[in-house]
Amino acid sequence: MRRLLRVNLSSGAIKEEEIPNEIAEAFVGGRGFAAKYVYDEIPPGIDPLSKENKLLLGIGPLAGTSAQSLSKWLVTTKSPLTGTYTRSSGGGDFGAWLKWAGFELIILEGKAAKPVYLHIKDGKYEIRDAGAIWGKTTGQAQEYLRKEHGAKARMVCIGPAAEKLVRFAGIFSGRRAAGRGGTGTVMASKNLKAVVIEADRRETVANPEEFKKVVREQVKCYKEGLGFDVFRDYGTVMGVDYPAFVCGSYPVRNFRTAELEGWEKLSFLQYAQITQKHVGCYACMLNCGKIRKVPSGPYAGVTSEGPQYETVWAFTGPTGCTNLEATVYADHRCCELGLDTISTGNAIGFAYELFEKGILTVKDTDGMVLNYGDHEPMIKLIEKIGYREGLGDILAEGVKRAADRIGKGSEQYAMHVKGQEMPAYEPRALKAGGMNYALSNVGANHCYGYASQEIGNPKPRLVDAAADEDKGDIVKYNHDTVAAFELANCCIFPAHHLDFIELDLMGKMLVAALGVPQFESADYLWHVGEKVYNLERCFNIREGFTRKDDTLPKRMYTEPLQGGLRDGEVIRKPDTIIDEYYDARGWDRNGIPTRETLARLGLEEVDKDIASFRR
Repeated sequence: MRRLLRVNLSSGAIKEEEIPNEIAEAFVGGRGFAAKYVYDEIPPGIDPLSKENKLLLGIGPLAGTSAQSLSKWLVTTKSPLTGTYTRSSGGGDFGAWLKWAGFELIILEGKAAKPVYLHIKDGKYEIRDAGAIWGKTTGQAQEYLRKEHGAKARMVCIGPAAEKLVRFAGIFSGRRAAGRGGTGTVMASKNLKAVVIEADRRETVANPEEFKKVVREQVKCYKEGLGFDVFRDYGTVMGVDYPAFVCGSYPVRNFRTAELEGWEKLSFLQYAQITQKHVGCYACMLNCGKIRKVPSGPYAGVTSEGPQYETVWAFTGPTGCTNLEATVYADHRCCELGLDTISTGNAIGFAYELFEKGILTVKDTDGMVLNYGDHEPMIKLIEKIGYREGLGDILAEGVKRAADRIGKGSEQYAMHVKGQEMPAYEPRALKAGGMNYALSNVGANHCYGYASQEIGNPKPRLVDAAADEDKGDIVKYNHDTVAAFELANCCIFPAHHLDFIELDLMGKMLVAALGVPQFESADYLWHVGEKVYNLERCFNIREGFTRKDDTLPKRMYTEPLQGGLRDGEVIRKPDTIIDEYYDARGWDRNGIPTRETLARLGLEEVDKDIASFRR
């Protein structure tokens, strides 16, 4: 039987539960289980930071096995940043340890009376006092817990930013993070500092010989995959050179231009020169994590497992900086404080533009002069956001709420979707990618449906990045593909980005591991992925989100992009792409799934919740 652990932090009650067979077969696992339990158990209209919200830590059914890139862990909840459903994925080893502890899901409920952490070992569960590590950085907390429970223990934890209720704080395991959407903030609101697991390694599958055979096939696909060696050697920072500057999609100065003078200083080759070690998640031969160390200058000696591409951008593009060493330090401090780097960099870039416009002055910035190209105020603002000091207290709310507090027309400079700050891809340069942001259930998120068809991926077909229509089906394809792979919490890099894993191959592994025949069908997994995406959408509809929220910042429609390959571009026909997307999904013109669509997906019981929202 597949199991979950339910932990009520208010009462201290902890119990194991079997995941019913009908849920296991209808939702497969991973993101499917998360969507089902979040929809069923989080009441509509609650405050995300109240004890009524729930936080789910989950894995896929192949976690902890020799299957490559399938041991990631997923956090789902109602976001304090957006008010929507949110899911955020983390790497490292924690997912394997959770599987070996015997669970595919932990449901965290209620709120502890004081700071605590959850300890799991040998079928025993204990809620322990966390007073000694409350207020500590993620590094300090994990060091303490390793001394307490041994070097073989694995854990997730939060940092000071979450404890200060910064709305975009993440959950960290080692230096890997489930960063987006404020998942760490929800964890802190429950007075929960960490979850620690001690477990013995084991692999239990239904058909061991067949499983080994399919994994060997998977490894062969990796080794023969186009780009495997380069991705393993350099990691995601390759994106700085391509597609960012080659394709003109690197957002600069708060999404105004696609040109950054001196960007060559940030080339992946420059990061390669300071790389000390290659590391990876459990059972992943890609080893895309890179330990980097600053060799000289004011940040000399600082190390980080990164920065990855998004973090490189977050501390260069928004502020117009090209100091490589500052990006490593910024990544290090965000990890220690427990901050999402994408939202942090965006919030700082927002402040830089407001300062340029005169909306913020030195009176508002504690005397700091926010000049483009100067990284020193950026570094100071990271600390201020993490501890909610001065201007950082406002920026810690996210750019949408910060603009509401600042006023003076600042909302037009807040680059977000549904309250979540946009990642490092310029929507006017990659328009299907931009509309992925607009139509995403979780707010702006490149991992939710990255449109690689605009930069050379022929599946299902190539599309012109500058075209303003005939893209709705592509956006849907990407959303559903990611959802299908995340039924097993498969990393999207080897799957959706690099094509090292096909759904039918993942299906073979699922059958060999679980013995459920229908999981072998790629069509079935695609169907469940589409079901999950619609269920997440229905969660948001229940919260009052409709077509009006499927939009990008006004700048994307009215201000031509400056510089780069897509100079002069705007998104001219957003409603056309949205209509195409809704039609492909079987939704009405307000973005509500029709009764027929819900019935086709086996979600008939959801109709009663959303019927009143249809026009």
